[in-house]
Amino acid sequence: MTRFAVLCYATTAVAIGITAFQAPPALPPIRAASNSRPFLSPFSAHTSSRIRNHHKALIRRSSTQHNSDSSISAHTNHHNNDEYKLEQRTWMFQDKYPIAYEVATTTTTNSESNEEDVLTVPILLLNGFGVGSFHQHRLMRQLLFQQQQQQESKKRYVLYGIDYLGQGKSWPKDPQDGNSPDEYQLGYSADMWLDQLASFVREVVLSTPTTTTADTTDESTTTSINKVHLVGNSVGGYLATILTHQNPQLISTLTLLNATPVWGLNLPGWDGKLPAPAVPKAIGRQMFDLIRNEDVIRQYLEAAYVRAEAFDGTFVDSFDGWGCIAADNDDDGRDNGRDEATTASGSGRGEPLGVKIRACTEGNGGHAAFASILWSAPASGVPFYEALQHVPVDVLLLFGGDDPWCTEAVGKRMHVTLASRRNGGDDAAVTAACRFVSLGNVGHCPNHEAPKAVAQVLIPWLNADDSEERRVVPLDSLCQIHEPWGEVLIREISIEESESLGLIDRFVSSMVG
Repeated sequence: MTRFAVLCYATTAVAIGITAFQAPPALPPIRAASNSRPFLSPFSAHTSSRIRNHHKALIRRSSTQHNSDSSISAHTNHHNNDEYKLEQRTWMFQDKYPIAYEVATTTTTNSESNEEDVLTVPILLLNGFGVGSFHQHRLMRQLLFQQQQQQESKKRYVLYGIDYLGQGKSWPKDPQDGNSPDEYQLGYSADMWLDQLASFVREVVLSTPTTTTADTTDESTTTSINKVHLVGNSVGGYLATILTHQNPQLISTLTLLNATPVWGLNLPGWDGKLPAPAVPKAIGRQMFDLIRNEDVIRQYLEAAYVRAEAFDGTFVDSFDGWGCIAADNDDDGRDNGRDEATTASGSGRGEPLGVKIRACTEGNGGHAAFASILWSAPASGVPFYEALQHVPVDVLLLFGGDDPWCTEAVGKRMHVTLASRRNGGDDAAVTAACRFVSLGNVGHCPNHEAPKAVAQVLIPWLNADDSEERRVVPLDSLCQIHEPWGEVLIREISIEESESLGLIDRFVSSMVG
């Protein structure tokens, strides 16, 4: 049944969060807001040139020489202003593979707090399949902006985004379609990405000095700076769940944004380690070229998002200036009533998400990486739902309610699974908090389509001091949030509602994982 579920996913999801391997299904007749404009394909000859240039820039950054005395190097910061900064850095995984990651912080603290009393809180945002950390820029900016408005908060966020090896800007130094020395015996798999993430948390996130408190001997302060909050979208949610199960001592809380409870196809005949045999190599090449086709990417994005304006370049999509009307619409200087976080100027104006996704596929390692993922097995040791049932940390389920794949019914099954921890034998899991919040008019990628709403819910959850507080802290249920492209309704779902799942929804959710 699990194999069948994965096969179903393979036919419907790609590029923005779930592995996918064939042309998309017909789209429902009504998905976008009534005032949405027709989607214009961003992939002209001009944008194809932009893709090639963008990819060359990524390769240059990935091949930057690293300091011999450190596995971490910082690139030039292209996203910086008076209050917020986004740094692009590189970390060497296994002292061999250059991994691109980003760090977003505020440059000032809350005016109500003394600098010496501020506790820095590390948060790691995990992407879906086929994108890079650029898919987190909107949420990064909103988390920093809204947290800074918390007048009584003495916590300062440090946000991390990372590209998995074989995704975004993280590639072997000299990929040659699976045939280079750096690719030899490299298998792109859930286990490899989990190893990458666990090493990254230990070597980068938690090894970096993260506190400015005067008394570093305080026990609660020590606990806080030795753990990280995980926030995972789609396959990032799958990885975050397994990572938490395997390394609970590293994780403070777990937030799942439309998490995918399945992984790959686990096809027979090859273990996924490069170089690929002839047949898997040929199949992987054909499927990869299909899913990275410009029209296929566009169709999947139209299915994954409720509103095309959230991804088609109508609005700015960058850390410095997300939410502004693109092109020349803002040249008169008017802010059109948007708040500071949606009116800052910056790079990336009007660049469609599909262009960024396509750019990630233009190198010499993509075909081999995709074939390896196709044949790779799920994470070893424990299935997703079994891992979820035993994670001993507080868990927040935050789902776009109009996701065609990871539906609200899937979220309810996860909710019931987490609630069953109360009957388990692990004391930490039994006492851990769990909440489920649905976002109306939002699809598969809440971090990108509803960053203001996600931040609105996430900040009180992250700022709570313990499980008891997280059980009761208000998460703005029945609150309506205005994103630049439309309204989002926040609604908390009770465990009673999740347990009353209908027969059809029970059957469908059981087929997924």
